[in-house]
Amino acid sequence: MSKSNIFTISPMSHTISLAAGDTYDGYITIANPANAEENFDYLITIAPYAVAGEDYAADFSSKTARTQIADWITIENPVGTLRPNESEKIHFVVNIPETAPAGGQYAAIVIGSNSEAEISSGVSVNNVFEMASIIYAEITGNTIEDGAVLENSIPGFVTNMPIRVSTLLTNTGNAHEIARIGLEVRNLFSSTLIYPQPDESGIVDEVIMPETSRYVTRDITNVSPLGIYEVTQTVDYLGEVNQLRQIVVACPIWFMVLAIVTITAVITSIIFRIKSSRRKRHIV
Repeated sequence: MSKSNIFTISPMSHTISLAAGDTYDGYITIANPANAEENFDYLITIAPYAVAGEDYAADFSSKTARTQIADWITIENPVGTLRPNESEKIHFVVNIPETAPAGGQYAAIVIGSNSEAEISSGVSVNNVFEMASIIYAEITGNTIEDGAVLENSIPGFVTNMPIRVSTLLTNTGNAHEIARIGLEVRNLFSSTLIYPQPDESGIVDEVIMPETSRYVTRDITNVSPLGIYEVTQTVDYLGEVNQLRQIVVACPIWFMVLAIVTITAVITSIIFRIKSSRRKRHIV
């Protein structure tokens, strides 16, 4: 049995804007790391790219009007071999036909291994043998920008870490859009900023595909499981800003049980003392 490779690709996605009849030259770098135990034989193919459900499960097989670009991409050198600590810059060309419809077009450049492979980056296609770099293309013309933030949610009380915030966005237009989602966490009493740290922006960009809704979640992990926080989530989407600020009480179940037991013990002790005092007065 052949030994495993851990290969990487970059970039993991390409965002391009073209007109009908245009040509685009792009590149993907494939790397076989220095600690690889064998050569990496690769094969590059093109697949349509779509998403399913609000959780955006990747679909690399369904052909739609939005995946025609998969037929417009050619790879210069689709087959090759990389020795350990070698990389290869792969050239690909996108030829947009004159008849291409306006709006979004999506495909995946899939890098496959002929040996067992462990994925270290990129979008995993089958978890073992392949990963993909996604093409997000917009064909200029009669494009429609329409959508909304349907939900911006932060829990008010949590018993288990992490604190999970979420937003639900819809895109009813004909091209992909970018939602910028910012997150800020402060200690309620001191107003100390917990997240983001000075070297972090706290903002992530999420692609919202045309004619879909996407449920985006983020986990707050770097806070104590016992505390009170002020959490703010800001969603900047299609020129509108939706901001939600919420006080979040984090209290683990063990602490609640301990508090209940302690309070019960104190109340029982007080009742016992009152009854004992009454008995003493009655005897006197």
